[in-house]
Amino acid sequence: MLKAISVSDKIWWVGVNDRKTPLFENLWSLPYGVSYNSYLIDDEKVALIDGVKGEFFGEYLERIQSIVGARPVDYLIVNHVEPDHSSAIRMLRQVYPNITVVADKQALTLIGQFYGTSLATKEVKDGETLELGAHSLTFATIPMVHWPETMISFENSSGIAFTCDAFGSYGALNGGIFGDELDMHVYTSEARRYYATIVGRFSVNVQAALKKAAALPIKMICPSHGPVHRGEGVARAVKLYDGMSRQETTQSAVIVYGSMYGNTARMAECVADGLCRGGVADVKVYDAGTADLSWIIRDAWRSRGLALLSCCYNMGMFPAMMPVVEKIDNCKISGRVLAIAGCYSWSKGAELKPLQALADKPGWDLIENVVEVKSCPTEADEAALRGVGAEMARRIRAE
Repeated sequence: MLKAISVSDKIWWVGVNDRKTPLFENLWSLPYGVSYNSYLIDDEKVALIDGVKGEFFGEYLERIQSIVGARPVDYLIVNHVEPDHSSAIRMLRQVYPNITVVADKQALTLIGQFYGTSLATKEVKDGETLELGAHSLTFATIPMVHWPETMISFENSSGIAFTCDAFGSYGALNGGIFGDELDMHVYTSEARRYYATIVGRFSVNVQAALKKAAALPIKMICPSHGPVHRGEGVARAVKLYDGMSRQETTQSAVIVYGSMYGNTARMAECVADGLCRGGVADVKVYDAGTADLSWIIRDAWRSRGLALLSCCYNMGMFPAMMPVVEKIDNCKISGRVLAIAGCYSWSKGAELKPLQALADKPGWDLIENVVEVKSCPTEADEAALRGVGAEMARRIRAE
């Protein structure tokens, strides 16, 4: 039997690890897998906090029953309804027919939409407390982190904040569940990628949630994905989240290009050369046609400089550049030094229109020299592109 892992006195991790699913939300790659963390409080009333993806219900139930045996589970606390946390609800009800789903009003509406209205439910409001015995949970709503119904469940006796997707990361848990037991270099990188792809658009809401959470005496953070943060890890996790939600950047740059036959790729190399010679050592160059979009967005989120280059394709921008530009716009990346450039043979300006539309939005520090190459870069073009890189480096280092 799979065993639960102790988190604190009579509080247990009963989650599962998923190393099979290739894409999170059928979009974002999972080279290290992902965990679905669920927690159990074993008291006079037994409560589960968040659930797991339905296909892992067998493992989930083993861990639950390793603690409660044949006793019933009284409550399922739903901090967030997204199906990677809630799709086992019907199966839980079959095993525990008297279980009550506890959630805020918006969550209960969504649960009804996903799973029907025959579940026993209890609506809780912001600041309300649910007594379990020696343990109690106080609920704090944090809307749009990253769905409208999201909340934190705070266990008062232990100081544990169950934060669902907030403070989460990609990456299955390899043996331990606590950050101080794991290689946090990997999980921190995956937390950045998770934040940029899933939560980043809602950074204003994250800032509001952090202010709200600051009023709680948090001693441990138990997210729904990735490691549990305790001890010094709590402050590190909060600092990381605060920095990401403020769009704090480093002296680094990301170059993304779309190229059919290598000419736009040569242009990107020239920009990179100019950046390096200008004193910026941390430069990432991505071919939009082959690179993983989530890696691009992760690095763009932390970098002060961004260069976007596209060849012309069928009277427009190269198709592989479209999701890059769309995601940058959608997750509201701004406040960066931005360079754009293009390459065409007979449709001058067509490839630049979407890039210029992005650059025209507020918040960008646009490098005025927009280099447009006809078919293949000349020595003069290459010099101009190196100049763009050098100017980007100057502005990056000046901030």
